[in-house]
Amino acid sequence: MTADRTPVVFVHGLWLHADSWGEWLDLFRSAGYEAIALGWPGDSGSVEEARKHPERVAGIGIEDVVDHYAKVITDLPAPPVLIGHSFGGLIVQRLLGEGTGAAAVAIDPAPIKGVWRLPFSAIRVASVALRSPGNTNRAVSLSIDQFRYGFGNALPPHEAAVLYDRWTIPSPGKPLFEAALANFSRQSPAEVNTKNPTRGPLLLIAGGMDHAAPPAITRSTLKQYHGTEAITDYREFPDRGHSLALDHGWRGVADATLKWLEGHNIV
Repeated sequence: MTADRTPVVFVHGLWLHADSWGEWLDLFRSAGYEAIALGWPGDSGSVEEARKHPERVAGIGIEDVVDHYAKVITDLPAPPVLIGHSFGGLIVQRLLGEGTGAAAVAIDPAPIKGVWRLPFSAIRVASVALRSPGNTNRAVSLSIDQFRYGFGNALPPHEAAVLYDRWTIPSPGKPLFEAALANFSRQSPAEVNTKNPTRGPLLLIAGGMDHAAPPAITRSTLKQYHGTEAITDYREFPDRGHSLALDHGWRGVADATLKWLEGHNIV
């Protein structure tokens, strides 16, 4: 990694492998950034290996993931841009709020502590894990029908099936329980320091048709940042679902992210 190129760290969410960021990596590298995408602790190096060994991620929680990426970031030559999708969007907000990173982009982020509005569709997606308390310490997989509802509802069925076959992996159930109980816990790993006035700029991106993290959640997240001088921006793609970072329209989201970074002179 070269010291003259701004690092960018991509953080995936539940049920997707880090390799799903591949096209973003190529685009950001061609734009002059030093881009990397790493898996969560316990993630295997390939989709196939991750599917064979779900036990490796069982019991992993939000704090484990935050600590994992924080250690990676300490070895970088400069504060990175943090880009996360879904639960990765929660993770990058945690890191940015703690003063780690030059800026962050949270795409369809999972709800942080303080967000109370949870539309039915989000509860339905989370129920894949939440329906059984034992899933707190297990890895949970999505069926194709669950993926179509949670990620691919704005896509043609064929494209949703292709993305499911290519990128989905088992993921820990624990983060879903932690997020669900965040507002009832005095110390929750889903709590973000939204009042840090010295943090870098933050962009929240929502998909208007998202079932897993509907725009109501992202707009409620935006409200948690009111009262701070730090930059917090919001962008909504009205016809996109939770797959907006990896489906056929990914480039529009990526280009908007690059334009926002350039607008804040983070290049």
